[in-house]
Amino acid sequence: MRLLLLFFTVVLGADESFITPQEYAAQLYHNPRGIGCHLCHGEHGEGKVIAHYIDKGEKKAFEGPPIRALDFRRFDAALNRRNTGMPKYFLTAPERKALYRYLHPETVKDAHAEK
Repeated sequence: MRLLLLFFTVVLGADESFITPQEYAAQLYHNPRGIGCHLCHGEHGEGKVIAHYIDKGEKKAFEGPPIRALDFRRFDAALNRRNTGMPKYFLTAPERKALYRYLHPETVKDAHAEK
């Protein structure tokens, strides 16, 4: 009986989530739908060379552009349109906001202050 009471006390007193919003955003950035953003845009959205190739004898690079400097409006718009070489993720509005917050940790408020 005491064990059951302890269980309900812990469960009922627990926060709504087991991870912080920033942890969720990091997980989303590293694996939104099978291919993480970091693979093409870098660990912090700084951009990254994905591959080098030769086209008509000219050396070229296929790059994931930097995305950290985009304001939210442009970031959100880019995620909602088809971009050459970028998979379409069909992210929800909260997921897009979480990704933006991951790239801009200075905009993240204390989780308790938001409640």
